[in-house]
Amino acid sequence: MAAGNAIRGTRVGSGPMRWAERGEQAPRRSITYWCANGHVTEPAFAAEITPPATWDCPRCGLPAGQDEQAPPERPRTEPYKTHLAYVKERRSEEDGEAILAEALARLRQRRH
Repeated sequence: MAAGNAIRGTRVGSGPMRWAERGEQAPRRSITYWCANGHVTEPAFAAEITPPATWDCPRCGLPAGQDEQAPPERPRTEPYKTHLAYVKERRSEEDGEAILAEALARLRQRRH
């Protein structure tokens, strides 16, 4: 059995390949993005693609845009809604009472 700290599958002198050994890199271009907190990030994209309009800031997570003077606004955080709150948005009080009365009538009919 091999020792617990042995690195298996490697040989002495092996290491990461150099760029020249990997082949040519695809042409790239860096795009600068700014977030509402003033953070700057410059991800690299393939030269032939259209970069996205927004990019998530790696420091704060806010959306970042390509216009330094007008970065995207902070997303609105809405409070948590319960299932009942969503139902009340879709149905009026009268609708709810009608549905309840119908369900109670069916339940009473099954019991008799």
